[in-house]
Amino acid sequence: MSTDNTTQSASRAQASDGVRLAAGDAELTILPDNGCRLGSLRVGGTELLRQGAKYGCFPMVPWCGRIAHGQFRNGGELHQMPVNDPPHAIHGTGRNLGWRTARSGATEAAFTYELADPAAPWPYPGRVTQLVELAEDGGSLTLTMGVEAATDSFPAQAGWHPWFLRNLGEGGEDVRLDFAPEWQEERGADHLPTGRRITPRPGPWDDCFGMPRGVAATLTWPGRLELKITSRAEWVVVYDEQEAAVCVEPQSGPPNGLNTLPRLVTPIDPLEISTTWAWRALS
Repeated sequence: MSTDNTTQSASRAQASDGVRLAAGDAELTILPDNGCRLGSLRVGGTELLRQGAKYGCFPMVPWCGRIAHGQFRNGGELHQMPVNDPPHAIHGTGRNLGWRTARSGATEAAFTYELADPAAPWPYPGRVTQLVELAEDGGSLTLTMGVEAATDSFPAQAGWHPWFLRNLGEGGEDVRLDFAPEWQEERGADHLPTGRRITPRPGPWDDCFGMPRGVAATLTWPGRLELKITSRAEWVVVYDEQEAAVCVEPQSGPPNGLNTLPRLVTPIDPLEISTTWAWRALS
């Protein structure tokens, strides 16, 4: 009995404190109890992610961005999701759940949650998995997410919402973002894409961009650090309207995509997406 209690206490402590990975001069903390978000990424002792329970880097699943009025159709069925950004539903429900740690080691860990979890309404059973892998040399991080259907097919999306610090402190300059999208999704007054693709406009942005050859973006903190974001995903949302952080969000489809560009997940065809962040010091 005492052994079981000790094991359970250790498991609770790990869940509360997070799962920590480390390699080279990089340290990473994942918080499975808080939506399986990355709570911290430190490179050479410098924190790269905005701190706070809502920030870090959280998975967006089973949809990304906003769904119009929280509603989507699957065939003839209309489903209502919780409206958490009135009048819309935003960023999925996975970020609001506790995930299960399936395994963890020194440089990689895997986490899951069931789509049928009553704490996060979703009308179809299935499973979401997130794999977090820190390179052995501590120079890059790869995130992979999968969405599986248990029975019925359903539309879904997946992606990540990182909050990178605009300024790393110590008197340094603000971060610079470099990317070359082929188009920008025109954003309507309701914050949803209108369906028109336009020539990319200058920021600041809370906008979705098309990169059909894959997402590629570079964040540069002059004299400090360069971080490259790559993904085979063809969509990226950039949100840089806040003073504290810049968000570069690779995702499998555009906002409201469950309605406008549905990607069906079936029992034999799961949705899979990954992104890699690679960094190097500039000093």
